[in-house]
Amino acid sequence: MEFGGLQKLSCLDYPGLVACTVFTKGCNLRCPFCHNAPLVDGFAPETIPEEEILAYLKKRQGILEGITITGGEPLIHPGLTDFLEKVKALGYQVKLDTNGSKPDFLRQLVEKGLIDKVAMDIKNAPSLYGMTIGRPGFDIAPIEETKNYLLSSPVDYEFRTTVVKGLHTRESLLEAAQWIKGAKAWFLQCYTYRDTVLDPKGLSSYTAEELFSIMMAVHVHIPTVALRGI
Repeated sequence: MEFGGLQKLSCLDYPGLVACTVFTKGCNLRCPFCHNAPLVDGFAPETIPEEEILAYLKKRQGILEGITITGGEPLIHPGLTDFLEKVKALGYQVKLDTNGSKPDFLRQLVEKGLIDKVAMDIKNAPSLYGMTIGRPGFDIAPIEETKNYLLSSPVDYEFRTTVVKGLHTRESLLEAAQWIKGAKAWFLQCYTYRDTVLDPKGLSSYTAEELFSIMMAVHVHIPTVALRGI
């Protein structure tokens, strides 16, 4: 595999562990609020070969505890299985960030013991999914399957939603909360503009006060809901 980026140290991406983060190239969605546009299109400014990542992990054994695989969308890469087998052989905990569109591949990796934690993006209410991910008419059946699979708790997991004014409302997030009712953890994250956002036209951020109000509204359905990065 080739990667589009490496963050050598992070205490945030894998909560509870000192970890590094690697970024895969390419994504099958086009969420306008995505802050990794170069990765989504597969044109990241740098290319890091798998061997370089593995050499870094080997050098940091005993210092780093885990690795987060993010993107882009990692599960569009069949070579991920082989890479994760090598990572696990080095003794690392693995967290996977995913949009939930590849349930079969995710299940395979979990059943092989290659994933220790999954962070799945819940993009919006089911009725607004296609619009939110830049794919009008998108069939959310794979998303539904992944969501239900994680709710059955085969692996440690969290759901997360980047809340964007222009895409999300209190009503849509209440609908999303009912959709993932019973979730172990759901984090609401504030959209922040960067010059790498895919399509920022018409998008803006909620205030911390507005997000807190939304969180309290959805708390009825998801008692574990929390704000992150506020």
